[in-house]
Amino acid sequence: MRNRSSLCVAATLLACSLVAPARAQWTPLDRGSDNLKVLGHIQLGPRMSVTDMELEQETSRPFAYVGRASILEEGPKGMDIIDISDPAKPKVLLEWRLEDQDLHLNRGGMDVKYFKWKGKYYVVQSFEFSQGPDADLGAIVFDVTGLPDPGKVKEVARIRIPDYPGGFHNIFIYKHSNGRPLLLTTVRSGKAHVYDLGLIADGKLDDALVGEVPLPEIPGESNRRTSYHDLYAAWHPDTQEDRFYGGGTGGYYIYDISDIKNPQLRITLTGVAGVDWGHTFTPSPDGRYAVAEVEYQYAPLRIFDLKPALDGKQQNIRQPISAWTADWKNLVHNHEVRWPYVFVSGYLDGLQIFSLEDPLNPKTVGYYDTYIGPPTYEWIDVINGAFGVDVRNADGLIAVSDMTTGFWTFRMDGFSSWNGSDYGVPDISSVQKWDK
Repeated sequence: MRNRSSLCVAATLLACSLVAPARAQWTPLDRGSDNLKVLGHIQLGPRMSVTDMELEQETSRPFAYVGRASILEEGPKGMDIIDISDPAKPKVLLEWRLEDQDLHLNRGGMDVKYFKWKGKYYVVQSFEFSQGPDADLGAIVFDVTGLPDPGKVKEVARIRIPDYPGGFHNIFIYKHSNGRPLLLTTVRSGKAHVYDLGLIADGKLDDALVGEVPLPEIPGESNRRTSYHDLYAAWHPDTQEDRFYGGGTGGYYIYDISDIKNPQLRITLTGVAGVDWGHTFTPSPDGRYAVAEVEYQYAPLRIFDLKPALDGKQQNIRQPISAWTADWKNLVHNHEVRWPYVFVSGYLDGLQIFSLEDPLNPKTVGYYDTYIGPPTYEWIDVINGAFGVDVRNADGLIAVSDMTTGFWTFRMDGFSSWNGSDYGVPDISSVQKWDK
């Protein structure tokens, strides 16, 4: 999970950013900005047993899904389903656990996403085990149409990858322009897998692997395992392209996946100072800017302008135009872009929100520290606290999964919903329009 790149490079980038108030000013009695209101909170279990999360986007289906894993010590391996019909009083509807818990060592349920197909609702929970009985288990697909009745949650299929044991660290579900629901997954090899979830829901698991997105060959990386760490996809109406965004060995990569069986490399971001392993990588709705994470202490989120590459002037971009962090001593993690806002799960710094209204000068606009506790545990440095974040576009509800303190819901003053047209950008985010 870590990368020992040059810290002086990060320090230089931080000079470009606007930093939130120092951590020393945050106390249990004054943990957040005045414009951010805590609605609800529920503790879920042992420390460092909570991973990523996902909100369903229809307000008529008020459900959140949270991955459960054992990251530091013993913990559950599976998924929690949470009822947020009253966001101020979240309650656990179902604790789904993988069988033979004691035989599954290290990690467990990591990333989680949902999709809709033929009027039914499904959830995909990824799994990651380095050894044991399910080292080849990538993900489990569930039919959750019958919620809020937990007894109606049904397992549909298990996606296994015997050729590449280790599971799926991250996943992303994308509604392709051809109408198919695609599952993009990391694999412990130099490519990402693409599965057709419609085929899986229809009982055709054996035919579901429909494509692969390669990781370009990286000079000097022949002796190191190459793989993607995180992935994203979006439709770009200006060029009529489906684009894949992946962070991994060497940096970040953008492909045209309009023809999913024949991905075309469009843009690379390699040779970036301080980045030898890209992590979370998210574009703006119009595809011009990208927010990029790399996982090591002191690393900020770097902001890149992709316009020179989109205009055909160059293929590779090496220099960010700005950077942002919450506290230079720590590390910021996953993020959701709702332009101009970026919602961040900032590990030790909790929920952080900054604005890219001026991409050259990112500005913190809200924060709340979901984690107050011991900051480090030897080998994991600053990795604890807020892990996952999501935003419900219909009403602006914000949710965070904290590795130790559980599940949180928030509202930010002046942010009651998000639609790209209200901000002069395409209405494109991680939220998929299943009914269009």
